[in-house]
Amino acid sequence: MQIGDTAPDFEADTTEGTLKFHDWIGDSWAVLFSHPKDFTPVCTTELGYMAKLKPEFDRRNVKIIGLSVDRTENHARWADDIEETQGTRPNYPMIGDADMAISKAYGMLPASASGDPADRTPADNQTVRNVFVIGPDKKIKLILVYPMSTGRNFDEVLRIIDSLQLTAAHKVSTPVNWKQGEDVIIGGAVSNDEAKQLFGEWKAPKPYIRIVPQPS
Repeated sequence: MQIGDTAPDFEADTTEGTLKFHDWIGDSWAVLFSHPKDFTPVCTTELGYMAKLKPEFDRRNVKIIGLSVDRTENHARWADDIEETQGTRPNYPMIGDADMAISKAYGMLPASASGDPADRTPADNQTVRNVFVIGPDKKIKLILVYPMSTGRNFDEVLRIIDSLQLTAAHKVSTPVNWKQGEDVIIGGAVSNDEAKQLFGEWKAPKPYIRIVPQPS
């Protein structure tokens, strides 16, 4: 999968019932984040933290959904451990991908992967550590790939979503380390004449770097 591709649609069993992915997204944005195995330590911390952050995603009209290469019934038992150790229980659906079909469709496992998920180890599924941000148009806007040993930074995912939503609505880009409310850069495809109509004046340390306050 690459940025700009249509996210593969699928129907799956989850901890909140069966869903059809594109229908579930609807007019919202979505974050799909994947896990190589239930009852893994780093993923346990991630799932708990995402539950704490869910109000921030809700505020941005972003739905959260997890995936693990295990059966859905295992996810419910894992949720007990997550609540006990992290203080928060997953409050979003978790997909059971026991046949690995979704992981394969999203390029996280090779087509040749097979076998009972109970017999597979986290190392067998170590490439199932992706974050996909998907827009209301069902296009992939972001792909992050993490190793099993490194916990994901979901505060950064929120920052990226702020940038994606801003730049989708306005003809701007966000500079390095940008945060909500800071100055932005006029998009390179915007002519100076159009920029004057849209933004008025701007600062330009170089002709190709046109800096303006974040549009509201």
